Amino acid sequence: MQIDCSRRSFLKGSAVAAAAYAIGPPVIARTIRASVIVVGAGAFGGWSALQLLQKRAKVTLLDAWGPGNSRASSGGETRTIRATYGPALLLYTQMVARALRLWQEHERRWNVKLFFRSGALRMAGPDDSYERAALPVLQQAGIRYEKLSTEECAKRWPQINFEGVPWSVYEPDSGFLAARRACEAVLNAFVKNGGQYRQTQATPGPIVANRMQGINISTSEVLTADYYVFALGPWLGKIFPFLTSIITPTRQEVFFFGTPAADVRFTEAQLPTWIDGGKNPFFGVPGNHWRGFKIADDTRGPVIDPTTVERQISEEKLASARAYLRTRFPALADAPLVESRVCQYENSTDHNFILDRHPDAGNVWIVGGGSGHGFKHGPVMGEMVADAVLDLKQPPKEMGLGRLL
Repeated sequence: MQIDCSRRSFLKGSAVAAAAYAIGPPVIARTIRASVIVVGAGAFGGWSALQLLQKRAKVTLLDAWGPGNSRASSGGETRTIRATYGPALLLYTQMVARALRLWQEHERRWNVKLFFRSGALRMAGPDDSYERAALPVLQQAGIRYEKLSTEECAKRWPQINFEGVPWSVYEPDSGFLAARRACEAVLNAFVKNGGQYRQTQATPGPIVANRMQGINISTSEVLTADYYVFALGPWLGKIFPFLTSIITPTRQEVFFFGTPAADVRFTEAQLPTWIDGGKNPFFGVPGNHWRGFKIADDTRGPVIDPTTVERQISEEKLASARAYLRTRFPALADAPLVESRVCQYENSTDHNFILDRHPDAGNVWIVGGGSGHGFKHGPVMGEMVADAVLDLKQPPKEMGLGRLL
């Protein structure tokens, strides 16, 4: 077993990552409160609204169905938080280090359990270039990890069949987040601190002289503000057609299998979240608030309309999930399906997030492209959005729209 970072270096690295975004000239507090309308109350929109409010903006948050709703990409019970990325992604690894600290700080402040420290395991496949490239990035960011052999993995987690897995990366300080609960907690904090929330459908108003003139909502009102933030997840392409080819929602199916009665081997107490980097790219979360053993195929599905799609699972995907269980988790080969969910991904074409101004409206910001790995970054993205909108700090160049248009 190789341990590449001590806990002391992990904490030090987390502090460095936490400070990295704050480096720059002193921020001068605004004397006049800017008004901002944020459309979308998911992980990116909710945290953006809260962080804007905490920076003394006057904020209205709008959502068509509510935070963490069943159509939203931020809905569902759980989302993983892990820092193992591939090459040249130090930015996101550093963001994870800060996000983890912020999640834990807020759950203590709000007295609600949001983070579950189960650890996170990534199993390498025959082509282990992704995992090998991730190790120096983890070390540079100060993330504590272990590089484990097949034999070490099998000894530690005998409930997993590691056949075909040459080695794995294990992050002991990672785990998973309570997704729907977190969205509601962010909204509650936002409202408690003076933010205004409305459940309504919103569409952009006209753009005149490089400025959007307002937002039309379902009550035939027009809402106006100094700035507008659109964090609409899979609906971004529908609202802004120039994004259609950049963010395309695809159908994803998630399954929850029932574990044997009184068997705790498949709970977060004895099993980490996991990603299989081999030829079957499944991932999973143990426990899930007693909802069942969660697994999902990470392969992108067909394009969907997130508003109208019938969210019923397919027999083909269910059979594929069962076949994977038989191979990798043989004790669950005959486990019954106890719950299922159809959701969506809406990654950008290069998998980087989007945080940039609308190309034709200087008072409009577009935030998105986070599916699959975005939820855990919510608190940090909120900080970045607030700083960008209030002209306190420029967002990372990796998130600019120019790379995609």
